[in-house]
Amino acid sequence: MRFSKVITAFAAAALLPFATATHANTERTICVFDILGTTGDTYNLMRDYAAAARNEGYDINLRVYTDENIAAEDLKAGQCDAAGITGVRGRQFNSYTGSMDSIGSIPNYDVMRTTIQVLSSNNPRIVEHMRTNTYEVIGVLPMGAAYLFVKDNTMNNVTHLAGKSIAVLEYDVTQGRMAASVGMTPVMSDVTNFAGRFNNHSVDICFAPAFAYKGLELYKGMEPNGGIVDYVLGQLSFQIIARHDRFDESFMNWSRSYVFDNLFDRAMRLVRGADADIEDKWWIRISDPDRERYDEMMRDARVAMTKEGLFNKDMMSLLRNIRCRHDASRAECSDRRELDW
Repeated sequence: MRFSKVITAFAAAALLPFATATHANTERTICVFDILGTTGDTYNLMRDYAAAARNEGYDINLRVYTDENIAAEDLKAGQCDAAGITGVRGRQFNSYTGSMDSIGSIPNYDVMRTTIQVLSSNNPRIVEHMRTNTYEVIGVLPMGAAYLFVKDNTMNNVTHLAGKSIAVLEYDVTQGRMAASVGMTPVMSDVTNFAGRFNNHSVDICFAPAFAYKGLELYKGMEPNGGIVDYVLGQLSFQIIARHDRFDESFMNWSRSYVFDNLFDRAMRLVRGADADIEDKWWIRISDPDRERYDEMMRDARVAMTKEGLFNKDMMSLLRNIRCRHDASRAECSDRRELDW
């Protein structure tokens, strides 16, 4: 080998560590709430997200939490560069996406899909709402429709709910407000104890997504004569909320697209699987006239609470337009209350 080639080979070898260091990934920590810990479906979805992020220049360390409040507080304290939490808990960081979980605003999974697709589109008019002060929402996934689980199946009408106790999330004032408006007694709870209160009959009713039927054993609270009211009170969401100064803009745009394009359908399979786990005997069917009355009641409550600042006006307008795009026959489509704020 010529001397010049030997020198060139040694020089390349000497420079290799520097080239590698120059292109080393940036390390970041995402705190993930999953009530089942590392065995939970949400954590497993986020493991795939972290693996994909390596190709975008980030080595993501996932830190799992079974207490959502601690995950949110660690995000505030800067212990997490981002956090995966529910939309209800995330409302304190971003009222726009946090208002997705508002009562009756997303009646079915088709509307949920369109909503998340719009939020993931990286349209500049949407992106400006995804950032609020320090935080930016960089991914949204469905967690399923939420229903009323009751211990007495005669609670098949709003008039039968008066005087009953219901576990509501203490950090979501809208749940307590809605319960009180129909004469129920709100019992302040959180995600760690509401199921236990329902299962030991400390409360008559709880508000929960379908996965809680099996995952949190809510069938125990319904035995022997309870059920699930077949009316979607809302859709729960899982949101990745980042401290936007800890990630570059291109990564946050990639993140929103990746979560929808690669994880949405997987999350929906989990959601539909949870729905299918519920035995048909538990469903308490309601009449079409009652369903229409509940729609109107939910709309009146949303409008009132939005005017009070509890929900985001821009999100309420977006959701109303999406609902009417899917079903123009809805009574609200001739009602501009959720458009003309």
